Amino acid sequence: MNPPDRGQNWIGGAWSDSVSGQQLERRNPADHADLLGAAPLSTRAEMRAGIAAARQALPGWRATPAPRRGEFLFAWKRLLELKKDELARLITREEGKTLAEAAGEIQRGLNIVEYIAGEARRMSGETLPSELPANFIYTLRQPLGVVGLITPWNFPAAIPLWKLAPALVCGNTVVWKPSELTPFSSQFLARSLAEAGLPAGVVNLVHGRGQEAGDELVTHPDVAAISFTGSNAAGTAIYTRAAAGLKKVQCEMGGKNAVVVLEDADLELAAGHIIAGAFGSSGQRCTATSRLIVVEAAADRLLRLLLERIQSLKIGNGAEAGVQVGPIVSEAQYQRVLDYIQTGRTEARLCCGGQPYRENGCGNGWFIAPTVFDEVSVEARIAQEEIFGPVLPMLRVPDFEAALKAANQVKFGLAGSIFTRDVNRAFAAAERFECGMLHINSPTVGGEAHVPFGGIKATGVGERETGSTAIDFYSEIKVIYVDYTGQKRTGSLY
Repeated sequence: MNPPDRGQNWIGGAWSDSVSGQQLERRNPADHADLLGAAPLSTRAEMRAGIAAARQALPGWRATPAPRRGEFLFAWKRLLELKKDELARLITREEGKTLAEAAGEIQRGLNIVEYIAGEARRMSGETLPSELPANFIYTLRQPLGVVGLITPWNFPAAIPLWKLAPALVCGNTVVWKPSELTPFSSQFLARSLAEAGLPAGVVNLVHGRGQEAGDELVTHPDVAAISFTGSNAAGTAIYTRAAAGLKKVQCEMGGKNAVVVLEDADLELAAGHIIAGAFGSSGQRCTATSRLIVVEAAADRLLRLLLERIQSLKIGNGAEAGVQVGPIVSEAQYQRVLDYIQTGRTEARLCCGGQPYRENGCGNGWFIAPTVFDEVSVEARIAQEEIFGPVLPMLRVPDFEAALKAANQVKFGLAGSIFTRDVNRAFAAAERFECGMLHINSPTVGGEAHVPFGGIKATGVGERETGSTAIDFYSEIKVIYVDYTGQKRTGSLY
């Protein structure tokens, strides 16, 4: 095992220990004997220092031509490519996902950095005709200023990468508060920024809890905008607090993503994708398949296929070859998932799983057996609330119309999926499914670097992340009116 690491803040280009004296110990969720180290729980004063450093660095970074900022992102991507395997092992050890999942996450993040780096040469405005003679109108993009980023534990590389890249390419400086559960993956990325040559203070990393360090970041008057990814409860609180200061806010929150399977679907195909969507990353994805809505005529056969495939899943430490399902990230999340399973036992019929997993050397980690419930009602808690674990509720419906109604009968609207051979019903679902991203004959998880990511309803607030829309949140449009008549204008000025 590696020796324990020491969590530090990175402020103004220098690493420093927190003065708070409070720390949060992080252990490998697959093996509690493996201590990664302890991360600081920083004070409001330390967050203010990070904000001050970002404010000081802003004029220089803002004045750096956008193509030069893009060149930095390309250099950062090349450096991270060399460190990809090392970072993947760290993510697996700290967060619990398998090495394959960690490597895939990093690659997606690198693809996004590459795409956004190219935006440095595409941040064009437009010219517009004026109603007046000898007048010229054009627009340009400008940075917001100091931007606060609050990132979650379940994608400790991809989500910071897809927030940092557009924030930087647009000319903003950043204060970044990562999750307390993945401090060392976050420090790895911060060190790589320094190694790639980012000027001091352009990005500042401050560890801490949301109630203190996070709240200071959200409410500080020198912070122009907040981009948050995490739970619906935390996002709602952040949105409310930030809006009171008239800040620009982007929140990507929870999901309760449905897979609809119609009676004409390829059930073998559907079963494989449902397993991957529901139990990959132990269900700890905002896009995870968290509801299965099946037309009654296909339900029994699909359930048999799912239970057969679940029996063959390999559960264990994600660092081991062939493991498909890793542990839950922390004791608190582990207990939360078990509590939902207990609720499910009172609401539906348990088909498999439903308890901690202690076999095959998993007795010293936060493992839960992949769990399926059948005969779940639309109103059941396990069908309405985000569990964020390897738990799949199955709802039986009579037909396509009932399936769509059930799919839309939640407050969330992130991702969805439908399996059918009927092109007419597939396109009807594309129109009527209340979600930001719909997959046809593929799982709810997954996305591409050049494509917008986000949801509707209680899932998302603000512009979409990644793809062609990524820079919209991190920049402002300024309109320039040029009057080259050299004369005083007469008549109405509106």
